[in-house]
Amino acid sequence: MRVITGSARGRRLKTPENYDIRPTTDNVKEAVFNILQFDVEGRRVLDLFAGTGQMGIEALSRGAKSAVFIDRDRAAIGIVKENLKACGLSAAVLQTDAVEYLKRGGRFDLIFVDPPYDSGLYEPVLQTINLVDILSEGGIIIVEARRTATLPTMEKPYRKVKEYLYGKVKICTYTRESSV
Repeated sequence: MRVITGSARGRRLKTPENYDIRPTTDNVKEAVFNILQFDVEGRRVLDLFAGTGQMGIEALSRGAKSAVFIDRDRAAIGIVKENLKACGLSAAVLQTDAVEYLKRGGRFDLIFVDPPYDSGLYEPVLQTINLVDILSEGGIIIVEARRTATLPTMEKPYRKVKEYLYGKVKICTYTRESSV
């Protein structure tokens, strides 16, 4: 696993020794950042269920203004901190529950949502984002799930934009439309 491009290009990222953490494959990560293209630079990023932190780190490497990494697992938090240091990047890294953080966490332009596939967390996370309304206008939510998963719709001003399939993985994008 490596950083694809930007200031930390080519840096290898530490991965877990056990498989409680399921890192996004390089191919899927590259596809996600192809989807985002020019929507990363200057953005405030939230990496929920951060695992190794690779999605947020890739965003920072590509010029994101700031990032917050959230995970409940102590080992994951340690890996995120090591990976940030190895890449010469800094960010807030918090060991906390994702849904609880969403209720008080501030506003973001880009949110990565990648909980454990069978955790049942997709709906409560997206509902909380909808309820608390933490995504900026024109912001983007990227959700990674098992290919066969049915992801929830969101209420206005949020809407599902598109689903992409990459092998066993589904990527779904949501946006927050302008209120005008």
